[in-house]
Order: sequence, then C-alpha cells, then structure tokens
Amino acid sequence: MAAAMKLISVMGLIVLISLGKVVDAAGECGKSSSDNEAMKLAPCAEAAQDENAPVSASCCAQVRKIGQSPKCLCAVMLSNTAKASGIKPEIAVTIPKRCNIANRPVGYKCGAYTLP
Repeated sequence: MAAAMKLISVMGLIVLISLGKVVDAAGECGKSSSDNEAMKLAPCAEAAQDENAPVSASCCAQVRKIGQSPKCLCAVMLSNTAKASGIKPEIAVTIPKRCNIANRPVGYKCGAYTLP
C-alpha cells in the first residue's frame, strides 16, 4: 500500500512539473501558438495571396490585434497553418501597410521579409 501511494505521489509530481513547463513555455504569441493565431487571420486569406486584392475591415482588425506584438505577427505569417493555406509571406507582410496601420513596425525583419 505504501509503495502504491509513493508511486502516485511521484506520478503527481511529474505531472505538476510537466504542467509548469507548459505554462512557462510561452512562444511569440504568448500562451497561444502561432498556428492558432493564424486561424484568426482567415479574413486575410485572399489579401495575403494577392497584393491587388482588397483588405477587409475584419482582416485589418485582426492584424491590428495580433500586430501589437511584431514577433507574434511574424510567427503567424510564417506558421505552418499560413503556409498550408497558401499564404505568400512576401504579400502577407504588406497587409499592415495596406490596412493603413500607423504604428506598424516598419522595417521589422520577419524571416527573409521586411515589413514595409
């Protein structure tokens, strides 16, 4: 019985340590992954594939929100979800400018791309 209790205590400790590591492992977008944040940019899909496509108000609203952290915005634009959706990073980086976001991080390096 004592051995079983010790095993349960050790397993509980391992779970708590694992949970602590997950909480401390915040990425560019905080507790949310860049792939999860990329899903929020669905209204930007067409504008991120065609530089001549209009950028919707809902797209600009999401870019403003996510763009409060340039690191997060960059991670989202280069995420696996964005790539799988056919997003062209060289066009996606132009969206903040096309949305007329005044405080956008002009000149911010996003992988091989620079925000205009």
